[in-house]
Amino acid sequence: MKLTHLDTNDHPTMVDVSNKAPTTRVAVASGTISMSQDAYDMVVNEKAKKGPVLQTAIIAAIQGTKRTPELIPMCHPLLLSSIHCDVQELPLLPGFKLSVTAKLTGQTGVEMEALTGTTIGLLTIYDMIKAIDKGMVISNVQLESKSGGKSGDYLRT
Repeated sequence: MKLTHLDTNDHPTMVDVSNKAPTTRVAVASGTISMSQDAYDMVVNEKAKKGPVLQTAIIAAIQGTKRTPELIPMCHPLLLSSIHCDVQELPLLPGFKLSVTAKLTGQTGVEMEALTGTTIGLLTIYDMIKAIDKGMVISNVQLESKSGGKSGDYLRT
């Protein structure tokens, strides 16, 4: 199998998508962060000294999604049409699940954008609450689904 980010001389290259037809593409990624009960309580009760943790994490996830090509060298700059973030409280963990949905009509997919946004959002939670719990664990950052494009649809089962 030939890697698409290497040219005929095995030099790194950005994939040429100019001949691909634009299609509507959607990707959903998610991840979790687990923490101590004290840290969890601080977040859900909005008592963190740095401000509203979950709202800030959503803004960071949106920003991370939009800035993916600045962080991942071979990602194309994309004109995203929609970014939606959702945070689910997981009191039994305790912790949170963050999901990011990225959408566009274009020539390349948005999986990396959804994954990057998820990661940045979770890192923001860590940053804002680390004074309470440095032992938090970010895990299970994964693509949940994608649609559109030549490779077709994907749904994690």
